[in-house]
Amino acid sequence: MSLAIFDLDNTLISDDSDYLWGQFLVDQGIVDKVQYEEANAKFYEDYKQGELDIVEFLHFSLAPLANNDPEQLYKWRAQFIEEIIKPIQLKPAIRLVNKHRFRGDTVMIITATNRFVTEPIAKLFGIDILLATTPEFIDGRYTGNFEGTPCFQEGKVHLLNQWLESSTETMENSWFYSDSYNDLALLKLVDNPVAVDPDEKLGQHAIEEKWTSISLRS
Repeated sequence: MSLAIFDLDNTLISDDSDYLWGQFLVDQGIVDKVQYEEANAKFYEDYKQGELDIVEFLHFSLAPLANNDPEQLYKWRAQFIEEIIKPIQLKPAIRLVNKHRFRGDTVMIITATNRFVTEPIAKLFGIDILLATTPEFIDGRYTGNFEGTPCFQEGKVHLLNQWLESSTETMENSWFYSDSYNDLALLKLVDNPVAVDPDEKLGQHAIEEKWTSISLRS
């Protein structure tokens, strides 16, 4: 029995749920089309280049949560999951998750995308353990701020170590599947790092380190 950790965006699903949620808000007329769409695209490009200012991005991406009633947000989210996320679930990813589960491994998702967006996506994969950036929720409303450490780059390692302190799990024979060079710190931590349809920088690093590379897009 081992710990099998999965990144979410462009790993278990074939696109980035954070970016897609922003585009969904634009398409529904919930946010300003021109300004929000432009900023959303720029932040996503910064992420892909490994240059994302995570605090600046979170203040941007969490603002719509603060600006809308939670019950309405949950309705929009349900629509988003049904229309946008379900069609991009990767069937080979589902099989891989189930392979680890049937082997008796503990399966976990660690993602930079905030918990509001990713909690129902994790449930689609039957994964109960989710480490994600947590939006602050006070007196029945989202505030637009976040709690604790953002689950991004070295923050993923920090939150995983916090989780391990309150768990009986260990990192012995651990696995981590990710597409992104942003996840290098956590990939280096596990015994079995796996590059999944990796970006260019991670693909090159995986070759140099002789890490396993796989595709879940077929």
